[in-house]
Amino acid sequence: MGPPGARSAPSKDWLASQGGLPRRSSHSPLAGWLNRRLAGLLQWKLSAAAVRLQLWDGTSLYGGAEPPTGTLRVADARTLRGLVFNPHLQFGEAYMAGRLDVEGELTPVLEAVSRLSLVPSLRERIAVRLPLPNSLSRARRNVHHHYDLGNDFYQGWLDEQLVYTCAYFEHPQVSLEEAQRAKLDLVCRKLRLQPGETVVEAGCGWGALALHMARAYGVRVRAFNVSREQIAYARERASREGLGGRVEFIDDDYRNVKGEYDAFVSVGMLEHVGVKHYESLARVLKRVLRREGGRGLLHFIGRDIARPLNAWIRRRIFPGAYPPTLAEVTTKVLGPARMSVLDVENLRLHYARTLAHWSRRFAAIEDRVRSRYGEEFRRAWELYLAGSEAAFLAGTLQLFQVVFSPAESAPPFLTRVEIYGGERADQWFAATR
Repeated sequence: MGPPGARSAPSKDWLASQGGLPRRSSHSPLAGWLNRRLAGLLQWKLSAAAVRLQLWDGTSLYGGAEPPTGTLRVADARTLRGLVFNPHLQFGEAYMAGRLDVEGELTPVLEAVSRLSLVPSLRERIAVRLPLPNSLSRARRNVHHHYDLGNDFYQGWLDEQLVYTCAYFEHPQVSLEEAQRAKLDLVCRKLRLQPGETVVEAGCGWGALALHMARAYGVRVRAFNVSREQIAYARERASREGLGGRVEFIDDDYRNVKGEYDAFVSVGMLEHVGVKHYESLARVLKRVLRREGGRGLLHFIGRDIARPLNAWIRRRIFPGAYPPTLAEVTTKVLGPARMSVLDVENLRLHYARTLAHWSRRFAAIEDRVRSRYGEEFRRAWELYLAGSEAAFLAGTLQLFQVVFSPAESAPPFLTRVEIYGGERADQWFAATR
């Protein structure tokens, strides 16, 4: 929660004018004085977002617009210090532990606070220059931490196909299930898949896209994933639906992909690669994609400005994750692979809507989650889902789909009409052949 622009620091007179300083602590005079100054500084920042701060003794210094978007209720001095000195980590730590509560709707409050942090902090600028390694063993551990919580956990709040990536809402009224099917089909249309072609998918989740490509477009798919629970589920589903002969789910890292393919696709995996390993991904693309007629699609959470993923989410939810900028993807992945960018689309508001659906469904099973995993876990995931929605609404996170092909290859489509135009698209496609 950075300061809202180039405002000068709040004076003691200003603090006093906002309803009085917090009452003195029962501890040492120095501690009481420090708490009052920190509370004043934090409220000065939060007032720009119309968010009220309420301390453990009930005092508040709010001086923003009325009515406020919501109130942050701080339980103790430790929490106050954490919010001032390391908010990106300590907000989440305090919320999941119950030392910080939000009065009002969670997502609007988090969105308002996110808009105070559109510029990376000094801590973030340092962290982005020190990317963590992501070895094969570390990648598997990171995936296990998040995705192997139990398939039944995700079945409680995802759609029926367990698609855990941004949906595509062709109309605001469509259901989450319809929007996820539309996303799967949009990816296939952008790749211009044709019957009999071969596709490699890096990071396949529970298998929905691979199975859709095989069923609806008649292609053969090899899908790689290092989550054993997801792979087991995907294999069982492929067998149950009679697609085991067309889709092979492989328990292995994308870096070990062999063979040559007509299309490469990755939906929601690039965030887990790590900047230090973009060169490895570039080598994979150069090695496996046919130079003539090949094409690929990367669908990933990204940034406009280079900065690490929220520190608390990296610690508690997605260890090792990093959302890259478009510039990083084009210069460190696609350029070295000798790929030409054909199309870029930003679906960030679609992801905000997707997360709103997930949050509502998660809230409906909160008692079940609490009984199985505990209250801290439930609060952590509640915050993660609401905070992610807020970040996409505020624009601190983006959702990019990038279509590319080898530099010497003809693009798979000439206009976007071929992607979005239905029957007209087929006519356009036929006319260009």
